[in-house]
Amino acid sequence: MTTYDDRASLTDLTSTAERVRRSVESVIEGKPEVVRLSLTVLLAEGHLLIEDVPGVGKTMLAKALARSIDCSVRRIQFTPDLLPSDITGVSIFDQQRREFEFKPGAVFAQIVIGDEINRASPKTQSALLESMEERQVTIDGHSYELPDPFMVVATQNPVEMEGTYPLPEAQRDRFMARVSIGYPSASAELQMLDVHGAVNPLDDLQPVAHAHDIVKLIEAVRGVHVAESVRKYAVDLVSATRTHPDLRLGASPRATLHLLRAAKASAALSGREYALPDDVQGLAAQVLAHRLLPTAQAQLNRLTAEQVVLDIVQRTPVPTTGSADGAYVPGRPGQQPLYGQQPGARRL
Repeated sequence: MTTYDDRASLTDLTSTAERVRRSVESVIEGKPEVVRLSLTVLLAEGHLLIEDVPGVGKTMLAKALARSIDCSVRRIQFTPDLLPSDITGVSIFDQQRREFEFKPGAVFAQIVIGDEINRASPKTQSALLESMEERQVTIDGHSYELPDPFMVVATQNPVEMEGTYPLPEAQRDRFMARVSIGYPSASAELQMLDVHGAVNPLDDLQPVAHAHDIVKLIEAVRGVHVAESVRKYAVDLVSATRTHPDLRLGASPRATLHLLRAAKASAALSGREYALPDDVQGLAAQVLAHRLLPTAQAQLNRLTAEQVVLDIVQRTPVPTTGSADGAYVPGRPGQQPLYGQQPGARRL
């Protein structure tokens, strides 16, 4: 198992992540939990779906995260006339050399911003499926590797659904997490007027980390230890979605893997070399809810997928003790774990 070389190396990596967080928060006012989740998904090698009403800063968040890292960035404006080849690329015949030459599409970047992804046709949306899961693009029988790190940040509006194409279940399942920014508080909105009223803060935003720094952070996240009891807790949460009476479609095994990876990234951001049940519990709604389909009766009762996940979290026993052999000891629902915080651990 890959482990950290020493505590100082973990501190250095955590400080790099903190610089990125502060840079993004200089643009997105009053939403530290949203910024942290975005960084968590990046370090967990996932993709982020930002869904909210117009004008709350969805695209601004994606751009701020991209500009805070010195890496290649491409923005795709999804429209009904967008073609799959605009995203993946196309092979063009070179008359001078008498052979086909591949012209990469917009997906060949380290951070890809898909703005209003649900305004493109399902055929165009499906062009991202292979790249999001396998991190490669296959054109005319040839596979082309995508750069590392690779992350898709897509935005969509839950309103104005006429003339749009909702993402199918297979597409949503490839996003590690979904986040809603929400309206800012009055004080944060007032501060936004002072800061953003005269200039665009993105114009002055400079990279605070390099792409190879993010690669090191990702490698560090892979080395985070997850006890057997914590892994079983994640499986229990996901399994409960498949039998819940208010759901007609539960979470997939990919969701379990994404939940575990996100928990490891959350632990690394907190300065820990091991994941806690708290890490799994705190990310359950963001990682699982967008994959679930409530029943017709639940929709009539105005029960959302997020509320179902929170109900499952409350009902699922939490592991309260850990042992060397990773034994699972169930506790009371909602009970705080007894894992001790590591001295000197920092939480971003």
